[in-house]
Order: sequence, then C-alpha cells, then structure tokens
Amino acid sequence: MNQLSPASAVVPAYGFAAMPASDVSVTPELGRALLAEQHPDLADLPISVADYGWDNVMLRLGEDLALRLPRRFVAAWLVMIEQTWLPVVSPALPLPVPAPVRVGAAGRGYPYAWSVVPWFEGAPADLDPPGCDQGEVLAEFLRALHRAAPETAPRNPARGSVTLADRAPAFVNRAGLIEANHGPLPPFVRELWREASAAPIDLPSTWFHGDLHGRNVLVKDKRLVAVIDWGDMAAGDAACDLAAVWMLLPDLSARCRALAAYAASSTMQMRARGWALLMALQLLAVPNNARMPAMGRAILQRLGEGP
Repeated sequence: MNQLSPASAVVPAYGFAAMPASDVSVTPELGRALLAEQHPDLADLPISVADYGWDNVMLRLGEDLALRLPRRFVAAWLVMIEQTWLPVVSPALPLPVPAPVRVGAAGRGYPYAWSVVPWFEGAPADLDPPGCDQGEVLAEFLRALHRAAPETAPRNPARGSVTLADRAPAFVNRAGLIEANHGPLPPFVRELWREASAAPIDLPSTWFHGDLHGRNVLVKDKRLVAVIDWGDMAAGDAACDLAAVWMLLPDLSARCRALAAYAASSTMQMRARGWALLMALQLLAVPNNARMPAMGRAILQRLGEGP
C-alpha cells in the first residue's frame, strides 16, 4: 500500500499529454466489492460508471451518491486532500460541493483511499454554459471560499500557491507547442501574459479551488448548481480562482457583473486574466481530445473580448 499524508500536502504538478493511462482498473464490480467490505449498508445500491476522468473514475451509487476512486497514484493524494479539507471549507459555501459522506481505504487489491460523495444533477458548464444572470452567483461563491486558510493547508506548485512569473516556463512551453502545431496565437496573448505575470500579489493568502474550468462546475437550467473536483484546493493567491470569470461565463455583461460583485482590484483582475490565459493554453495543448481544446479556445475568445 502506498503511504500518503493529506496534511500540509503539496498538490502534484502536471505535465500535459494525452489522457494518462490508469495505474489500476476501476470498475463497478470493484466499487461494489469495496462497499461490501467497508460500507456494507450501501453495497446493494445500483452502481454504474458516471464519468472516466483525467485522474478519477466516478461511479454513480443509487440516486443520491457516487464513488470517487483514483485511477492513478497522483490522484490518490488529491482525494485525500478532499477528504481532509473539503469538510472544513464546505459549510461556508453558498453552492453545493461534494464533501465526502463516507471515506474508504485500500482493499480488495485496490491501493488507494476513496470517497463516497453526494451526487449532483447537472451538466458540466462547458457543455451547458451558465446564463447571463450567473455572474453575481459565481462572485458570491468565490468570495465565500476565499477566506484565510490555516498554516497546514496544502500548497499547489502549479496554481495559486506560486506566482504567474514562476509559471513562465509552462507558458513558453505551451505557447510554443500550440503555435508549432496550430499556427500563431492571437496577438494579445503575449502582451497579456507580460502584464499579468508582472502584476504584484496585493492580497493575503486564502483558500482557493484551483481548477474551476467548465468540467468542474455543474449547471442546470442555466444556473450554477454545484462545484466539484476539489483535489487541487490549496492556499495562495485567489486570483487563480477569479480566472473562472473567463473560464465559465460566455456573456460579457455577466463577466463584468461578476468582477464588480467580487470587488477585485485591477491588479487582481490582471493576475486572474493571466491564470485564465495559462489554463486556456493548458487546455489547447491537450492532444487527441476535442473537448479540452474547445474550452481553451472559448477562454481565449473571452479574454480577447474583455473585460
């Protein structure tokens, strides 16, 4: 069994390639066996594959629950971070989040910790974008999340626990890869990066989600209904989350209202645009996957439109 510690963890940094291979096979049969061993009162519920993600497999469990099982070692750290810290953060949040209702340990040949989490009805925001009235809803959620974190909170070497200037090699690498394969990026990209990476951090460290792209926010009837996938949560510069304004909101007026409701400084907004740009390039650089580059193109278009 791999020994993992969720406290004061460092969230792993990611390289970008095609969908990574699994370290372990995750199936409904495995999920049922783990439940029978550790949570037998849930073992007879219907179980089926709901999503096969970059790091985890989600198995729907009955009507109201799901199993979240890492399929790679790197994700095992992230699930333990969720188990440790999401229950601490979630009570103050105005949107539902999948704080674990049960936790599971390695067993039946499966080597990682895993979670039983609530199931939320809704479609990912990249497939069903939120309506033009959701800017203030997003801002309210972000303001509630961006509170002081304890010294033992995890750190993320790829997101807001580091500066944009620290991520300059990733920007250069991704921009070069995209231009080599797809042609020049829009002219504003490098100027935006230059300004954003030079913008000083003007706020104290807070909690942040760290991965608020369209696959990790659920929408129903054009309303934001849940925020999922908290493995990247850490403490640092909340501007990496404010980037969600461009990652999630197609409507220009909604973005303007979100920024006004959040009351971000112009310096924070500039850093947020830089984090959104870095995410756009990250998504554009994923090969053999139409959905992620489509999200990247949408983010670039919104950054070009403003604000």
